[in-house]
Amino acid sequence: MSAPRVLVVDDEPAIRRLLRTSLATQDWRVIEAGNGMNALAAVKAEEIDVVLLDLGLPDMDGIEVIRQMRLALPTLPIVVLSVRDDERGKVAALDLGADDYVTKPFGMAELVARLRAALRHALQKEGTIPLYVSGDLSVDLVRRIVTRSGKEVHLSPREWDILRLLIRHAGRVLTHKHILGQLWGANGDVQQLRVYIRQIRQKLEENPERPTYIITETGIGYRLIDPMNL
Repeated sequence: MSAPRVLVVDDEPAIRRLLRTSLATQDWRVIEAGNGMNALAAVKAEEIDVVLLDLGLPDMDGIEVIRQMRLALPTLPIVVLSVRDDERGKVAALDLGADDYVTKPFGMAELVARLRAALRHALQKEGTIPLYVSGDLSVDLVRRIVTRSGKEVHLSPREWDILRLLIRHAGRVLTHKHILGQLWGANGDVQQLRVYIRQIRQKLEENPERPTYIITETGIGYRLIDPMNL
C-alpha cells in the first residue's frame, strides 16, 4: 500500500520540520505549506489524502481555508491544529466540516491516531459498519441491539439515535450544533442533549461520572471512542 499523503499547513518552520521528520518515520509522505494560499494551491496540484491545518496562518483565516477546501474537495479529511484555549475556533472549524482537532502541544501518537481515523472516515460510507465493539460494549446497528457485558441494554428511541450518530462518526468530535441539527433540527437545545448523554452514560458506562466511551469535549461536543485507536 502506498504511503498516505498528508498536507501540513503551518507557518512555523520548526513545527513543519518536526512533523515532517516524525511522520516520515511512520511511513507518511509529507507535503508542506506555510500559509493558506499555498495550502489551497497544494490541494489542487497534489493528490492529498488528509490535511493537517494550523488555524493561525499569516495570510488568511484558517476557517476560510477550510471553507474553500470544502468547496473544492468536500470529502477531503481535515484535522485542525489549535491552541488549548481556542474553543471558538475549534467549534467553527468542526461546524465547517473539519474532521477533528489536535491541541498544541500534542503527542505524536495521538496525532497519528487522529490522522488515521480521519482517513478511515473518508474511506467508509455512512452506515456501512454494522457493528461497534469496544471493551464490554457491543452495538449492532442493523438489528438495533445494544449489549454490555453480554446483557442487553434498552435505549429510548432518542437515546438510540444519538448513539447511532456517534458510532457512525466514532473517533470524531461531533459539535453540539451538529448533533442537534441532525436529530432535532431547529428545535433542540444543548441542555436537552446533555440530559440524553447523561442517560446513555448511565446505561453504558461502568462509572458514568468517569466515562470511557462517550467523551465530553468541553465547550465543543462529544466524541465516541474509536476502538481501532485504543
